[in-house]
Amino acid sequence: MTENITAGGAIFARLKTLGVDYVFCNSGTDFPPIIEGLAEAAAKDQVLPHAIVIPHEHLAMGMAHGYWQSTGKTQAVMLHTNVGLANGTIGAINAAHDNVPVIIMSGRTPTTEKDHFGSRTVPIGWGQEMRDQTALVRETSKWDYELRFADQTVELLDRASAIANSTPKGPVYLCLPREVLCDTIDVSKLDNPPSMAPAQTTAPSSDIEQLADWIAEAENPVIFSQRGTGTALGFETLCRLVDDWAIPVNSYWAQSPAIATDHPMHVGVDPSPWVEDADLIILIDAMAPWAPDLHKPSPNAKIVNIGPNPLFSRTPVRNFPSHLSLAGETTSIILELAKHLDAKRSSQRQRVLERKQEVAKSSSDIRLTLLEAAGSGCGPAMTKAWVAKCLSEAIERTDKETTVTSELGCPLAFMKIKNFDGYRQEPHAGGLGYSLPAAMGIQLAEPDRLVFATMGDGSYIFANPTACHQVCEALELPVITCVLNNEEWGAVRHSVTGLYPDGYAAKANQMPLTTLKPSPDFTKTAEASRAYVERVERGEDLPAALDRAIEVATNERRQVLLDIKIC
Repeated sequence: MTENITAGGAIFARLKTLGVDYVFCNSGTDFPPIIEGLAEAAAKDQVLPHAIVIPHEHLAMGMAHGYWQSTGKTQAVMLHTNVGLANGTIGAINAAHDNVPVIIMSGRTPTTEKDHFGSRTVPIGWGQEMRDQTALVRETSKWDYELRFADQTVELLDRASAIANSTPKGPVYLCLPREVLCDTIDVSKLDNPPSMAPAQTTAPSSDIEQLADWIAEAENPVIFSQRGTGTALGFETLCRLVDDWAIPVNSYWAQSPAIATDHPMHVGVDPSPWVEDADLIILIDAMAPWAPDLHKPSPNAKIVNIGPNPLFSRTPVRNFPSHLSLAGETTSIILELAKHLDAKRSSQRQRVLERKQEVAKSSSDIRLTLLEAAGSGCGPAMTKAWVAKCLSEAIERTDKETTVTSELGCPLAFMKIKNFDGYRQEPHAGGLGYSLPAAMGIQLAEPDRLVFATMGDGSYIFANPTACHQVCEALELPVITCVLNNEEWGAVRHSVTGLYPDGYAAKANQMPLTTLKPSPDFTKTAEASRAYVERVERGEDLPAALDRAIEVATNERRQVLLDIKIC
């Protein structure tokens, strides 16, 4: 006899075949066939991806984001109809920007009112129906579909995974009507290998050879990188390549460093004067490598864009020139470029040696200036720079692999980051609430890693912190949360003063629409989930507080929150 399983139950089994470890779930009335399938699998000792209850959809998307950053594996998130999908949409926007291969699923209110198993049974079955539910995430998805028949389940999940992992990677969406989930399929389909492979884009070798020639001939090349190199191997290879060829690397608004920040070729985060003086500009996965109103490349400079989507085709207006566009996974292009360069000798060899000394001197001067700017922490109030410096030094005092996530938190410029996965800044998409959920996903993937989530107080509020701390306690995730608390939307204030430095708002005693006073007692929020908490108000007290936080997270395996007062 043929054994059948509900489509709802089959989803998790197929996701396991596709390499998914966890499904981040926020359940609803559309979930009965899924929950029944999970219970049946547990009763029969079937191994499935772990289904984790996440009490807010934005947190589910953020944890998937962070888990992918640590593992590179396909992610899966399951949400409740249109309202759950709406709550997860900000996370989908962030995931699309960062090329996260996540299969987003949400139920759909039953289509039928009666006479079908799974038809509407409660008023929200009518209230949640939409004419086009998928429109909520279509802008951010590479592919979307509504499951029509149960026997499509396996093939459509295979297709979703393949498209999500094709270059450039990104989110896909599958809508799941309840009646279809209640229908059954043959279980024999679940064990078949994936029926579709991802399409991997590779830059032509001739184009990479052309770039190698330009590097060999260049007098003043420069690299701007924002999303990093993608892997440890790409990071190590680029560190060696830029050292061999004396190419400065700038990290303007970088989400992740492309080389170690104390590397002699790392020249900080200010594009000037590097962009103006360069005759060859290489953009490594950099959407907005400089501000066109402020920084002007030479009209004679050759500009090269490298990355999974080097022209950022999802962005309607992005008019940075690209005289050579190399599409492919960043690490693959860097490795191939290194091979081509290893076979060359620069016609500017003496110039390369001179440039190496010049750039190393500039790099050293920049780091010294930044350290001086961070200050001593002995003034009346701390700065973000001081917090970043202290955190960097605290990390150096440990022997643990560490990741810092930052969302308007600790600036990369003031930190010593030596590994490709040592620092993750919020996506440029700007969906706030990224840092803490992503840190939790990283911690879930790597339980022994020391993970810091740094953010402004506004970003902490956006993260739905009650849900975050509840999940940290439930999953025993010893994330160290550092809230850099200035009781305002600091980014908004800086944007206003940037446009109107002498305007009324800049001179006002209190700038409109920026204050978050009175500040909640964030320690109470975390303490409700048994976190270790401290409030730090003096800069001189911060190093010891960070050491205590590390000790608690490491030895007690307990989450920590530091509420750090900054100016």
